[in-house]
Amino acid sequence: MKLDKMFQSLLLTSAAIVFIITPAQGEEVPEDVQGKSSVTPGKPTSRDTGKVTDKGLAITQSSRFAPKSKKTQLSSSLSSLNSVQPTKKILQLSEIEHFSKSAELLVQSPTPTPTNPPNPEQRSGEQVVPITGVKANATKKGVEVILQTTVGQQLQVSNRSTGNNFIADISGAQLRLPSGEVFTFRSEKPLTGITEITVTNVNANTVRVTVVGEKALPTVELFDDNAGLVFSITSAATAMQPPQQPETPQKPEPEKPASETPQDKPLNSQQDEPIELVVTGEQDGYRVPNASVGTRTDTPLRDIPQSIQVIPQQVIQDQQATRLTEVLKNAPGVVQGNRSPRDPLNIFKIRGFDAGTDILINGLPDPTSSDIGFGSNIERVEVLKGPASVLFGQGGLGGTVNLVTKEPLANPFYFVEASAGSYDFYRGAIDLSGPLNDSKTVLYRLNASAQTTESFIDFYGLRQYLIAPVLAFELSDRTKLTLAAEYALAEGTYDYGIPPEGSVLPNPNGKIPRNRYVSEPNFNDTSNEVFRISYDFEHRFSDNWQVRSVFRTSLFRLKRDTVFSLALQPNRRTLNRGAEDGTEYDRNTYNLDNYVVGNFATGSIKHQLVAGVNLRRTDVDYKSNLSLNYAPLDIFAPVYGRTPIAPRFVPQANKDTVQQLGIYLQDQITLAENLKLLLGGRFDIANQNFQAPLTQTTDFKQTEAFSPRVGIVYQPIQPISLYASYSRSFNYSTSSGFSAAPIEPERGTQYEVGVKADFTDRLAATLAFYDLTRSNLPTTDLNNPTRTIQVGEQRSRGIEFDISGEILPGWNIIAGYAFTDTEVTQDNNTFVVNNQRFSFVGNELNNVPRHAFNLWTTYEIQSGILQGLGFGLGVFYYGERQADLTNTVELPGYTRTDAAIFYKRNNFRAALNVRNLFDVDYFVSAQNRNRIIPGEPLTVLGTISWQF
Repeated sequence: MKLDKMFQSLLLTSAAIVFIITPAQGEEVPEDVQGKSSVTPGKPTSRDTGKVTDKGLAITQSSRFAPKSKKTQLSSSLSSLNSVQPTKKILQLSEIEHFSKSAELLVQSPTPTPTNPPNPEQRSGEQVVPITGVKANATKKGVEVILQTTVGQQLQVSNRSTGNNFIADISGAQLRLPSGEVFTFRSEKPLTGITEITVTNVNANTVRVTVVGEKALPTVELFDDNAGLVFSITSAATAMQPPQQPETPQKPEPEKPASETPQDKPLNSQQDEPIELVVTGEQDGYRVPNASVGTRTDTPLRDIPQSIQVIPQQVIQDQQATRLTEVLKNAPGVVQGNRSPRDPLNIFKIRGFDAGTDILINGLPDPTSSDIGFGSNIERVEVLKGPASVLFGQGGLGGTVNLVTKEPLANPFYFVEASAGSYDFYRGAIDLSGPLNDSKTVLYRLNASAQTTESFIDFYGLRQYLIAPVLAFELSDRTKLTLAAEYALAEGTYDYGIPPEGSVLPNPNGKIPRNRYVSEPNFNDTSNEVFRISYDFEHRFSDNWQVRSVFRTSLFRLKRDTVFSLALQPNRRTLNRGAEDGTEYDRNTYNLDNYVVGNFATGSIKHQLVAGVNLRRTDVDYKSNLSLNYAPLDIFAPVYGRTPIAPRFVPQANKDTVQQLGIYLQDQITLAENLKLLLGGRFDIANQNFQAPLTQTTDFKQTEAFSPRVGIVYQPIQPISLYASYSRSFNYSTSSGFSAAPIEPERGTQYEVGVKADFTDRLAATLAFYDLTRSNLPTTDLNNPTRTIQVGEQRSRGIEFDISGEILPGWNIIAGYAFTDTEVTQDNNTFVVNNQRFSFVGNELNNVPRHAFNLWTTYEIQSGILQGLGFGLGVFYYGERQADLTNTVELPGYTRTDAAIFYKRNNFRAALNVRNLFDVDYFVSAQNRNRIIPGEPLTVLGTISWQF
């Protein structure tokens, strides 16, 4: 079968999955012996049944607690504390250690506020007690909510109930998973007469439990148990029901395997079983312990034999990063590529190799993301170091970036932000989310933003707009469908930098000002536009098996009229220029990925299997009029608007269609609790059909590739993971816009060893050593910039270290160091430039510093009248880099310092960010030998935001 027909057949088959699969009745997924959640591939859902664990939301079987050792009742009248006859001896109030105040104060103490610390008797420097999980069980009379903590005796509870709402504030505590994430618990209509139960963080050291009665104030009993604090809740409606007859004792049934979980039963039945809960709230902190980009499953980073770094929303907000390259400066080994960071293009290098086109959106490759792909709808950025071809198909060897978008929330959420800064920078953004129906089975989220800015460069301007709606449908307890769309537009001018002579090299005419504009003010207009639409369908067949179908269409349009710079003439003063007139570049990408995730065991060995089929198609249509002889410019005394001298525009046109079929299989094997093995492989078939209508030429190529992956993780002690891996990459290059793709596809091989350490549950680090080799590489012919050739082989070896998380309460850090040693090891071609013959063998790769260091740290005052005030400091160092592969121009190293001050009060936040604090004059990258890109001078950005 031809690949194009196979593409159509599989596309129709996948689309039918959404309508053919009958939603199965929901079952409870049992917790395994390690307490880890069962199958949770990709992004976890926000609504399920069970409890919160250090791995996220786990589904558990219920069991009754042993008789409580201490017991106090808060009655519905809240006028007194009534005794309740227990099964064991009742301790008097004076004997209850975790209540240091009288019963009267327990009931009537005032509501804590940020200006009035919620626990005035707490000693200075005393640690906040973490509540590491919330569990809810149905009982014979109502519901019990367990706040899991081993030091509940240190907590104090105060009541401030009003109307039908029971409200209890727990001082000296915070909802915080063992892995560090801050979370929120919510249960909708758990029983008759109760509207909802929520457990939330009021501030850094106060947890609030709220029980909303439908018509009357509910009755709440408070217990102190070995498992933590227990709130036993009974509504007015259930309290008036007649008592149930005693049940005949029955012999306990033997535990059934996970595949034989009994059917769900009504919440109000006389069974002791979990109730439905909703976990809301987004990532809060600098450390994210889990990611899906490395395995397509929600796996702890410490269990993945590859270096992965996650840059969460908190870092993006603290730095007020509005461009992807600004976010990626927090990842060691990732540097700016051969374009200006002020352009809307996302061009960067990972471990020395180009990776700007290897961008995923929610785990699905999307090449249009390199053109315009980062906005206010991005929740976090995941950086996978090394090849990812085994899961995502063709891609670069250095690494892959995954953009994780914001998901719809079950609770109403409204966020507004406004920014203003240097060079007429203005930006506004909104983020709205919540349910669309009473049962909260239909959720929405809407992100929109608008931004406009000028620059220190003369005549430069850029306008960007984004709107991204998302709808999530919970079709059943086991089936979910998410529909998403995104429209982004970037309009403005290109930044071509300045020549090297007069910037990084001497020029007898003097120094070129870094704000010099080398194009034409009235002939530099570019529009990048993309429209994306996608669906994400998930269905769980059982507790251990799940199928997922994801499809995205991305339609990209580029329109460009521009004058660009070439080389300086021998007088080192006159700049040669070229021009593009009426350029239109359309690229449509269709990507379909169907895969299944399953958990099973072979004896004592556990397996998590991922198997799938991927189809991708890209259609390119390019038209332009090109001239390499436009009006030159005096770079020291520019006069714009001169009549071109015989521009001789030459029409260019081609069409390109690339299709790819990939079949992949991966097995995460747990040989022992401290020994894990990762095996994977992918087989790809790809072809390209190239057409140049003006020259009447066509070209067709097809190739196959196998990409293996092997990794092992050994954990001698729980906080330490030693790992090693081997993997290969495959990249079938498309046309350059002027000619067909190279004959051979790019191949890559990686060897990596490293160690991952969890210093605390909120601070982790990774140290990695790697060796990468690329072959069959496409690059620009120096004698003919419109032609692409294959250079040969390149190598990159290096060391990377990163650390992120919370050092002390309120003190966060994300930092790293990268040593990158690159070299051209084979060269299939030599070039003649100015009568000199060049070979690239032995040269360093361009725009890659041997040494790079990044540090960003913030501290937020945790208590007192200055609570919520914070400070941030960043230091970013990049060593010397080569401007191009000829290694004839070197960019000097530089150190840039950033700073921030912010203030948070309830739902309000204000921040002031300063970049390049000491106004250092530096050059960030080079597009080629003739275009050196200067870095930005001192800039100031102010931001205010509200969440309600």
